[in-house]
Amino acid sequence: MTQETFKNTVFILKNEMYRFAKRFVMSSDEAEDVVQDLMIKFWQKKEELAQFGNLKSYALKAVRNECLNRLKHHDVRQGFADLQLHRSELYSMEVNNLKEHIVGFINQLPEKQKMVIHLKDVEEYEVSEISEMLEMEENAVRVNLMRARQKVKEQISQLMNYEQRQISR
Repeated sequence: MTQETFKNTVFILKNEMYRFAKRFVMSSDEAEDVVQDLMIKFWQKKEELAQFGNLKSYALKAVRNECLNRLKHHDVRQGFADLQLHRSELYSMEVNNLKEHIVGFINQLPEKQKMVIHLKDVEEYEVSEISEMLEMEENAVRVNLMRARQKVKEQISQLMNYEQRQISR
């Protein structure tokens, strides 16, 4: 694979890989590191990449695996403390930016639901593609998507009910 071919087939996926990585690691810098490390690995194995039929799916699987590996190595207590702080900041914010709240609600979902809702509703992949990327049955993808959407919907309803109570006081 030439440098030009690599640039046109693999390197063009970097933005998508970054967005997907950021969903896992919650840090722009860490997500950039994940993508940079994977690009180096892909370049080193550029001749082997041709054997993969769906390069995008392979790249996103690699991002997922790399992120999970990095998360395993972080200090669990520090991560838990950061998550609690993040959650408390979300709830203490004024209710004027629903998008930020929705992103926060999605980030609180279990990992599978978070990945599925991101790939379906943000990246706009088909269920069959998500199934292949996450190595899940299509029905499992649909169930996780339904549950994720339901949880986010419930949290939005609770937020709106709380906002209405505050306004009527």
